[in-house]
Amino acid sequence: MKRILITGKDSYIGTSFKKYLEQYPDNYYVEELDVRDDSWKEFDFSPFDVVYHVAGIAHKKEVKENEQLYYQVNRDLAVDIAKKAKSENIHQFIFMSSMSVYGLNYSDQLITKDTKCHPHTYYGKSKYEAELKLNELDDDNFKVCIVRPPMVYGKGAPGNMERLYKAVRKFHIFPTLRNERSSISIEKLCQDIKEYIDEDSQGLYLPQNKEYMCTVDMIRRQMKEENVKVFYLSIFNPIIRLFIGKVEIITKCFGDLRYGK
Repeated sequence: MKRILITGKDSYIGTSFKKYLEQYPDNYYVEELDVRDDSWKEFDFSPFDVVYHVAGIAHKKEVKENEQLYYQVNRDLAVDIAKKAKSENIHQFIFMSSMSVYGLNYSDQLITKDTKCHPHTYYGKSKYEAELKLNELDDDNFKVCIVRPPMVYGKGAPGNMERLYKAVRKFHIFPTLRNERSSISIEKLCQDIKEYIDEDSQGLYLPQNKEYMCTVDMIRRQMKEENVKVFYLSIFNPIIRLFIGKVEIITKCFGDLRYGK
């Protein structure tokens, strides 16, 4: 039986993963640990095989006043937990990073493991700096597994798609501009994390769905499911194209951002 400690209690991804593994009660024991205060420092990691670190700050408006908070939580906390895990003989450390480490300037090319990182947000920079420090701890006895998922979606998922759904419900219009973005359902992400644990994986991983996501198709599907009437208009498409790559919110919604398949 694999014993897994999820550092980051009540997170969407961590809790979803814990629930996912409940279908394999004989194979996995999973526990979530709250790391919002310093009490985790007294917790005994040694009975576990894997630490899956999901705690972090995201989906929070970035202002100069909270810059250091991003680095304290997304970088420093992750590294401190990893150091404790290594000192207590944890065999594998899985770090939930992000596609944000690449920035948003790759609309005309596919991202691969060899693509250079150019994060430009506090979130992306803090995640990338955490990766660099975690890789310094990596060895044969402490396997560091870095996971850079694209946008994660699913029932109850926080983030950009939920905010977009909310806006469409309010205004009932949406452009028909088509795009291609890597994304991953929470179910697929849970399957992949389970596989990384089963295979004792080490190194860098870029999980995604088999097919790219188109924003307008996602909106159509969700609004149809909710029986919300929406007018889909092409008149705004030329204007939107002008701002892709220049305005972050428009780039996130309508630009291409893809991992190679």
